[in-house]
Amino acid sequence: MNHTRREAIQIIGASGLIAALAAKKTLGSSLSIFESKPLFHISIAQWSLHKLIYADEITTYDFASEARSMGFDGIEYVNSFFKDKANDKQYLKGLNTRAEDQGVRQLLIMCDGEGNLGDPDDSKRTVAVDNHHKWVHAAKTLGCHSIRVNAASSGSYEEQQKLAADGLRKLTEFAESFGINVIVENHGGLSSNGKWLAEVMKLVDHPMCGTLPDFGNFCMDWSKSDDPKSWYDRYQGTEELMPYAKAVSAKSYEFDELGNEINTDYRKMLKIVIDAGYRGWIGVEYEGSKHSPREGSKLTKTLLESVRDELSA
Repeated sequence: MNHTRREAIQIIGASGLIAALAAKKTLGSSLSIFESKPLFHISIAQWSLHKLIYADEITTYDFASEARSMGFDGIEYVNSFFKDKANDKQYLKGLNTRAEDQGVRQLLIMCDGEGNLGDPDDSKRTVAVDNHHKWVHAAKTLGCHSIRVNAASSGSYEEQQKLAADGLRKLTEFAESFGINVIVENHGGLSSNGKWLAEVMKLVDHPMCGTLPDFGNFCMDWSKSDDPKSWYDRYQGTEELMPYAKAVSAKSYEFDELGNEINTDYRKMLKIVIDAGYRGWIGVEYEGSKHSPREGSKLTKTLLESVRDELSA
């Protein structure tokens, strides 16, 4: 029987698929081609190791190897640990080399200490926006997808929303040409009010401006952290922020004998994340004192993997 070239290719393709399916039946799940993608990937935030950095046990140059040694595939930088290196091309090249050598992806830079993007003073707000430009450049050089910023402001509820949205919009418009997202974490003040921050996202109204929900940062006044009234419901807040999420932070402090985080129900929280359709990276951010930075980070990773398996079943 004569066949056209296209028909022949289709026949060969079908035969190959049949053979592959037969191989899968014989070899089981060992063939990675048939394995489904995980619901999410797990990275580590540099803040998880801040005690080691402050003690001069490791540096930012060691971050990629530390992450790989603990089994992480992605890393999230904190700008305060290489504050004077944003414009240092050789330094950033060194970070690229180390990440490539370890086979880890550089995902984002968490930016602090560059001024309030929602400052009520127009000139100070402009300076804050400009101060973040160098981190957009650095993120581009490192191959990151985002910089994480804060939405600090002052004034009434509505005034702070408008001011924060103004600063975020201007920064996002700058970052857009570099292909870098600007994402906001619930990080104290009204930004830890999920409803407030979600409404800010609506005001910004830009596809490259989003959120980074942190499981544990829903305290609106850390000076009164013992007062329940200072806390926004973490599950409600996460649910409100997930429609805009471009990253997620799995905050952890302490674990029980079963390996569960005692402050956050990870099963409930991760179901919220997955139900929102999120399939990106979730970054481990251990801040506890009971375990060492490495131990706490690995415990958090193990918990995330365990719940991921449950949700995938």
